[in-house]
Amino acid sequence: MAASSLGQTTEINWDKLDKTKFYVVGAGIFTGVTVALYPMSVIKTRLQVATKDTVEKSASSVIRGILKTDGIPGLYRGFGTVVTGAIPTRIIFLTALETTKAAAFKMVEPFKFSEPSQAALANGIAGMSASLCSQAVFVPIDVISQKLMVQGYSGHEKYNGGLDVARKIIRTDGIRGFYRGFGLSVMTYSPSSAVWWASYGSSQRVIWRLLGQGTDREGAAPSESTIMLVQATGGIIAGATASCITTPLDTIKTRLQVMSLERRSSARQVVKSLIKDDGWTGFYRGLGPRFFSMSAWGTTMILAYEYLSMGSFSFTDIFFFRK
Repeated sequence: MAASSLGQTTEINWDKLDKTKFYVVGAGIFTGVTVALYPMSVIKTRLQVATKDTVEKSASSVIRGILKTDGIPGLYRGFGTVVTGAIPTRIIFLTALETTKAAAFKMVEPFKFSEPSQAALANGIAGMSASLCSQAVFVPIDVISQKLMVQGYSGHEKYNGGLDVARKIIRTDGIRGFYRGFGLSVMTYSPSSAVWWASYGSSQRVIWRLLGQGTDREGAAPSESTIMLVQATGGIIAGATASCITTPLDTIKTRLQVMSLERRSSARQVVKSLIKDDGWTGFYRGLGPRFFSMSAWGTTMILAYEYLSMGSFSFTDIFFFRK
């Protein structure tokens, strides 16, 4: 790792990064996090596609309904498809993120913004770029998994696994069926990724300043637990900010992607239906589970991400180089 100056934020030297640790160990860690948080995605998706006649309209009622009809496995519908697609998606995302971040910092440096602002802009640009690169793989996985999540719920079709979903999509819509809602997906996840990384990069620096930490090596370095707590707090703030801003688009996207051929609607019709049924609050269906999932995911993911990307550097070195 190199720093242009001690007080500046510097990022990982991609050429010196331990790729085996970053990808192999990272895949295991992120898969474990996915196992823990996947039920939140199922609950969020079901809430977003619920109609005005659906009985289960709260997270707790959805959980009770799933456990009553399918037991614990019901909370993991579509999980196999997501895990299969998650590995290549994350490889693409993390590679694009790291290779873009250094260039983004150099691009914003001449503008002489404050350190939190520079971190927000550079991390935001890198996060959006990484999301755009990974959408080609992610969207088909998203379409299949979400159809499995809501099968049999609120009148939706039932399937015999991910391959059955894929066959029916090809039969009715062809390859383009895997990319239903692609534009909205890009509009949702790219800004979401940008907001997440921008919020994380800037909030972490603001927190350090509030804690009275300077930008040089004078004084005692913070403890490892303090550094981890600041990173975790930054992850929570980032997840909360991103979920609140992008949930409306996510709700529209989800509805478009799970619709059958017979019930197909345009984005405009989906918007009208949401307003008619619930008013403007309808766009925030599933906000609770999505808020929890993104915040919890952000906290665990950023700690794992920082660990993987730092290699053999100590927490003291991480603090002084990354603050």
